[in-house]
Amino acid sequence: MGTDHGRFPADHEGPVREVSTDAYEIALRPVTNDEFARFADAAGLTTIAETDGWSFVFGGLLPDEFPPTRGVVGAEWWRAVELADWRHPYGPQSDLAGLGDHPVVHVSWDEAAAYAEWIGGRLPTEAEWERAARGGLDQAVYAWGDDLTPGGEHRCNIWQGEFPAANTLDDGYLGTSPVGSYPPNGLGLYDVAGNVWEWCADEFHDRPNHKVIRGGSYLCHDSYCNRYRVGARSSNTFDTSTGNMGFRVAFSGS
Repeated sequence: MGTDHGRFPADHEGPVREVSTDAYEIALRPVTNDEFARFADAAGLTTIAETDGWSFVFGGLLPDEFPPTRGVVGAEWWRAVELADWRHPYGPQSDLAGLGDHPVVHVSWDEAAAYAEWIGGRLPTEAEWERAARGGLDQAVYAWGDDLTPGGEHRCNIWQGEFPAANTLDDGYLGTSPVGSYPPNGLGLYDVAGNVWEWCADEFHDRPNHKVIRGGSYLCHDSYCNRYRVGARSSNTFDTSTGNMGFRVAFSGS
């Protein structure tokens, strides 16, 4: 587990170490909007984004005529958009039409954990996530090997071009992509690189109230965030929701 990549010391990716896990199962894909909708409707769930009345949206996904919004200093591509939530991923002018098979976003750690419990599972530990994401490969850079685009083929939904000004869309997507749009890894898992960050069960050890997130997202670019590497990691506060964070479910073995 881990990597000695060393580019992001604060992420504590290393040292490379041997870990053991109990038997477990893990979903092949991130949870989709259609799946989360069934849960939210059955449970009567109101998410933090819905309660607070806003969430973070990537500015490049907003219409040109969208009203001015608050930004994030140092990450101005993030916009605090009123009435953005999982049902309205790009703001109040958007809905889930055509996005049923895309990963759900704008969900906090608590909401992800509640969904997992609802279907009889839980969020994966970080070790479980990485073990599955590696697809049986030992210390490969990516979930499919050491070449980002083997044979010129895109294997994940990340940013191409110049971030954040211009996305060439070489992989076909500006925002999220339908789950399973790219080939699976050696264990049959889809989207363990790019598309959306995935919540894990673990606390991020030196950041209070932060939970581990893994896999990177459609906004990752080598210039600032090549965390689509299988050994990479990051974190966010458990009560945060953004337009590029989702999750998948794990199940304890018998």
